[in-house]
Amino acid sequence: MPDGAFPRAELLRGALDPEALAALGRAGGPDAEPARPAPFLARRGRGATTNPAARYDRQQTEPFEDGWTSLDTFPELPPLPTTLTRDASKTAISWNGSPDIGFDRAVNPYRGCEHGCVYCYARPSHAYLGFSPGLEFETQIVFKPDVAALLERELRRPGYVARPMALGSNTDPYQPVDRTLRLTRAVLEVLDRFNHPLSIVTKSAGVLRDLDILQRMAGRGLVRVWLSVTTLDPALARRMEPRAAAPARRLQTITALAEAGVPAGVLAAPMIPGLNDMELERILAAARRHGAAHAGTVLLRLPSELRDVFTAWLEEHVPDRARRILALIRETRGGALNDSRLHHRFSGGGPYANLLAQRFARARRQLGFLGRDALDCSQFSCPAVPGDQLSLL
Repeated sequence: MPDGAFPRAELLRGALDPEALAALGRAGGPDAEPARPAPFLARRGRGATTNPAARYDRQQTEPFEDGWTSLDTFPELPPLPTTLTRDASKTAISWNGSPDIGFDRAVNPYRGCEHGCVYCYARPSHAYLGFSPGLEFETQIVFKPDVAALLERELRRPGYVARPMALGSNTDPYQPVDRTLRLTRAVLEVLDRFNHPLSIVTKSAGVLRDLDILQRMAGRGLVRVWLSVTTLDPALARRMEPRAAAPARRLQTITALAEAGVPAGVLAAPMIPGLNDMELERILAAARRHGAAHAGTVLLRLPSELRDVFTAWLEEHVPDRARRILALIRETRGGALNDSRLHHRFSGGGPYANLLAQRFARARRQLGFLGRDALDCSQFSCPAVPGDQLSLL
């Protein structure tokens, strides 16, 4: 990695996040070997309670009681640190052709997410990097230091046609480490200069750090921001999504965005049968009172290793309801914990899922949420490069 590849290296020394700075100092290259936590022990401040092997690993490990009751007598272990690894990717935009998803392109400055949301559908994607979808997903963060430069290069390619760009489609662009790395702002600066429309999804009030850019883009009809609110119960949120903003702070963020003229919406997602789905209407009503103009919801899905990670979390935190919750999930997924079929994976099926969809449609209508106005793609243009002949005209 060239010395100048990491943006704002000197400014980082004055950042306000000591933990992220320490993680940056430990950051390794793309081939760095991660320090792996124990495979079965929950850690304070982290969401997952297990660290299952990635499905591509040649060796698998599992806890074993040797007769000394050692698994029951461990003292509380110290918090796991966040470790950063530089991503050597040569592209910034990821593309998809799924009919289930309302966008065909996205930028993700980070892979892995410190928020630690135990239900996160992106956890299994960490296995492609050789990491566990459990604790390593939230402690081993891979970042793209050149993401802004790569993005600009791709936007300048001949024949590029602008469509709304998703920011935060896989992992949260405003997760805690971004306070120091500031990669999300660098991406926004590029999209702002190119007049490129985008949609942001986050659980963080950190989005307000970039309110100046978002206001400019909103004035041109180029941006929409979604705040994901899973529960209004701060105790449940602390256990499910330990490093995300508190629910009340997310609602305040919606208000701040709306008052600044930035279109804001709420995603009541994921809805987990028997755990937080009874809050659906209350979440939507609270978000509407705080200025949300748009609303959406998604039913929980548990692909690949996420099934085991989420099941272990239920048994740790809500053991009295774990079996019931899993039974309800299976009821919405044709008897399984996941249904990957197109047109089914986000909505599910069966009476329980259908009732949840009806409840959402009714609440959305009664609360007066608006339809989604299309973002303006017609303004996209490539700014002149300094020194280029066109810049002299």
